[in-house]
Amino acid sequence: MTEIKPRFEFRTFGQGFGIVEQKMRRLSKVENIRESSEIYIMSTANNENNTKIRDGLMDIKVFVKEEKGLEQWNPRMKGSFPMDKSIISSEVFPAFGISMPELDRDQYTLDQFLQEIIISHKELTAVRVFKRRFAFTINNCIAEIGDVYINGAHLQTVNIESVNIDDILKAKSMISLDEYENVNYLIAIKRVIGMEHLPNDFYLK
Repeated sequence: MTEIKPRFEFRTFGQGFGIVEQKMRRLSKVENIRESSEIYIMSTANNENNTKIRDGLMDIKVFVKEEKGLEQWNPRMKGSFPMDKSIISSEVFPAFGISMPELDRDQYTLDQFLQEIIISHKELTAVRVFKRRFAFTINNCIAEIGDVYINGAHLQTVNIESVNIDDILKAKSMISLDEYENVNYLIAIKRVIGMEHLPNDFYLK
């Protein structure tokens, strides 16, 4: 079987990306447009496991490493609902990095999982995220610009990803992203909901 290599990625968020978007559209046509409604589960104890629910499936990605300012993430699991208690205890809760409450059911529907386990837990927060993403190809990299609504708060995001680090770094320069901070979804969402502080220099800009 062919080995699947986890991709490196650069992502950033802002109120708008005028010049960046102009350059992206000059370099590549929009290849597809995707919309999705997702629920991210934020844990006070974890910034290294990206845990979300999309299309009724639990999706967990784990942070692998950082290299040259880029982050590498690897899929950890996909699980469907109703979900067995054994999967929640062995696969899902370890990703949150917190103590697990007592599970009273053998299986949990999505609503039961959210209401009885996530929303009632003082160290977890369920956040609704709507995404509208426009996909491009820049310097052999997957690229996108998108509108993101985090519990209704609007941001834009730009992303470049590939298994080739040098291709990403060149693509960043090509569309004028070199001065932007690399911010993944976990950090961006936590900043919006007040679970994570903004960088110290944010107020000095």
